[in-house]
Amino acid sequence: MTVRIENQTCFFTTENGEEIRLCPDVTVITDPEKAMSAVDINGQHIYITEAEADALTVAGAVDGRRHLKATDSDSVI
Repeated sequence: MTVRIENQTCFFTTENGEEIRLCPDVTVITDPEKAMSAVDINGQHIYITEAEADALTVAGAVDGRRHLKATDSDSVI
């Protein structure tokens, strides 16, 4: 798991160590090329599971995900 959440604080494991953010300061996004949820930390996408994305939004992160459809031109389906 790349994300740990404690008391509305998010801990992200990255290549350079651990990044810490308050959950309300984090936005969960959808990367349409990979059809995965991610968060943007210092300009780097950290890919997360849907369970992690849901846990982040419950802890106060902004849910900026888009649902991709087979008819969308950027869909991998």
